[in-house]
Amino acid sequence: MERMTGSSATTSTEAAASSGGTMEAWAVHSPGPIATKPLRRVRRPVPELRAGDLLVRVEACGVCRTDLHLAEGDLPPRVPGRVPGHEVVGTVVSVGANPVNANSAVAPQAMAFAAGDRVGIAWLGWTCGVCKYCRRGAENLCPQSRYTGWDVDGGYAEYAVVDAGYAYRLPADVPAAELAPLLCAGIIGYRALKLAQLPQHGALGLYGFGASAHITAQLALASGATVHVVTRSAEARRLALELGAASAGEAPPEPLDSAIIFAPAGGLVPIALEALDRGGTLAIAGIHLSPIPELDYDRQLFQERTVRSVTANTRADGHELLALAEQSRPRIAVTRYGMDDADKALADLAGGRVTGVAVLVA
Repeated sequence: MERMTGSSATTSTEAAASSGGTMEAWAVHSPGPIATKPLRRVRRPVPELRAGDLLVRVEACGVCRTDLHLAEGDLPPRVPGRVPGHEVVGTVVSVGANPVNANSAVAPQAMAFAAGDRVGIAWLGWTCGVCKYCRRGAENLCPQSRYTGWDVDGGYAEYAVVDAGYAYRLPADVPAAELAPLLCAGIIGYRALKLAQLPQHGALGLYGFGASAHITAQLALASGATVHVVTRSAEARRLALELGAASAGEAPPEPLDSAIIFAPAGGLVPIALEALDRGGTLAIAGIHLSPIPELDYDRQLFQERTVRSVTANTRADGHELLALAEQSRPRIAVTRYGMDDADKALADLAGGRVTGVAVLVA
């Protein structure tokens, strides 16, 4: 990732915002096809802080396919007028009283924040900490979990709020637009790669090659894997080969040890399963998937092939991914948009006109 010097100074505007005022934001006005313009520009009060919260001035916010699912109604909005965005990079403006969440044990480095610190806000926004899933380290399965940009307002705005126990400390000297995609595309791709159980120096197939896949491919390559990309986009194929993929086309040229489906297309499941070698694992990384066709047991599941879904992420996943990214410096293919163009960025994503990841920059 390209380096540059950042500033952590708190401005007078930020100080004013921390004590009230209004801000510009984008909200899902009426979910529907992107052509109906489901996003609307609105003016909202700057969010108020509860104990343990951070008020963050947004520097950049990645545009995720989950935001598109929310806008188009594939992911039913939890409340009307939700502000999307869960790949948020920003600067802490103010800190709520006692910024220590009782469920912060897995991420102690995320606890002691102050005004001026640079932080990241990701998809997982809160978990209960006491259910059987949280207690066994699977907080991503917590039935009471809450998510940024779905249960609470996200980063398509001038300011956002995050529980301090779920914020990530970020370096001040990396461009915000290059950090933002790591906070969902990177984290969910990393979790999918773990669940795909890729053996050492194994062959990995990636179906779809957008924001998450192009980061995941680099993580796999850095571990010594052979990566095969399946995508219809000529631009995505070109990027995959530039990043080191062994092939990029309509089908992998060899049996796969593991595969990950990133495209929200259920029709890819039998295709990817059939491409797996004996004992191979397929992980489905999306939060939404179109219907899966009937499977042929002998050709697609027999010989101990496994198919599994990927559900959100734990904070441990996030910290592990950010540490890996710090070491390996993945190349993030970013298409920048101004915050005023959030609706255009989402339309470009829907139309397949984004190679890599779209990022809104304040």
